[in-house]
Amino acid sequence: METGMNASSRARSGSALEVLAVFLRLGLTCFGGPIAHMGYFRREFVERRRWLDDESFGDLVALCQFLPGPASSQAGFSIGLLRAGWLGGLAAWFGFTLPSVLLLLAFAAVAPSLRGPVGAGLIHGLKIVAVAVVAQAVWDMARRLCPDRHRALIALVALAVLSVLTTVYAQLIVIALGAALGFILCRTPALASKTGRQADTHEFRISRTAGGVALMLFCVLLFGLPALAQTGAGRAISVFDGFYRSGALVFGGGHVVLPLLQQQTVATGWVSSNDFLAGYGAAQAVPGPLFTFAAFLGWVMAETPHHWIGALLATAGIFLPGLLLVIAALPYWQALRARSSMGAVLSGVNAAVVGLLATAFYSPVWTSAVHSAIDFAIATIGFCLLTRWKISPLVVVAVCALAGVAEAILK
Repeated sequence: METGMNASSRARSGSALEVLAVFLRLGLTCFGGPIAHMGYFRREFVERRRWLDDESFGDLVALCQFLPGPASSQAGFSIGLLRAGWLGGLAAWFGFTLPSVLLLLAFAAVAPSLRGPVGAGLIHGLKIVAVAVVAQAVWDMARRLCPDRHRALIALVALAVLSVLTTVYAQLIVIALGAALGFILCRTPALASKTGRQADTHEFRISRTAGGVALMLFCVLLFGLPALAQTGAGRAISVFDGFYRSGALVFGGGHVVLPLLQQQTVATGWVSSNDFLAGYGAAQAVPGPLFTFAAFLGWVMAETPHHWIGALLATAGIFLPGLLLVIAALPYWQALRARSSMGAVLSGVNAAVVGLLATAFYSPVWTSAVHSAIDFAIATIGFCLLTRWKISPLVVVAVCALAGVAEAILK
């Protein structure tokens, strides 16, 4: 009992400034997309700071993967909320998002100097960083969340299903399948009681009333903004509506939002195809969530009231629905998690998340970064630095980036 109380106190004893500092550093060093971000988060908040345990972190990842929106930003907001309340959640979102936004807005000015072998090598080296980080996440989470044959089987089933499904709802299907298999295969008293204890030591400060208000606001904006835009309310409303619907309707991670953004910006004539592709390439090279690509699009968009206003509307529009949904879901997720009968279900979901991470490790992380034996060697060195020597991710980022530049120059 005393141990649980101490864990709860540690989880809720932080300040918003502490959360901002931690997530600002992550926002400057987290490369590789949402799956890689989960690896960084796990290393920072489970291994190093112990704000969460593996089971709680796995449950949170599963919830954010299940909801529409940017999973890493939703997970970061939730962790900040757990640590320091509402201000902590906002601090986590600002700290993790702001570096990427500013870097993408600066990209137009520095784009010419990034051409050639040095720029290409730098971008390629950053992609290799993601290989090392995701490999570490898969390895560590598999050991902790799939310790027995039943959960290992669920992870393998999830991997097999994801390897053949091409629908954008594949992640939802796999998580639901993991929950069903967990309910069937993992119904043991030990798992159930363990899950109940973890729920008691990690409580999010969101009431069901606040969750209901968030869900209502999400629906009002989703259905009300298009109607308001059609009345000629102004270009700003149309821009915000387009990006809000893109963020509200995307399942499956940051890359899936690209077709929606292309439809909202290129097809409507707001952004040229060349600018869209250039911005997407830059978004792959900078740290932070891929959804900040919207800031670039808002900046270069034709006929916006102002560059900064366009970037602000696009960024707020694409992130807001995901944050509203996670606020709406957390009170009920917490209550369900506290029930001992949910232990088996959550164990199955956690195992399915391991399969999801393993699939994403192959594509797009591995396939987009490892093209030669040298790439494989760089990624392996980065993986060993993270897992065996416990080197800071920032150092590993620098090593892999420099190695990528050297490889490009020597070709």
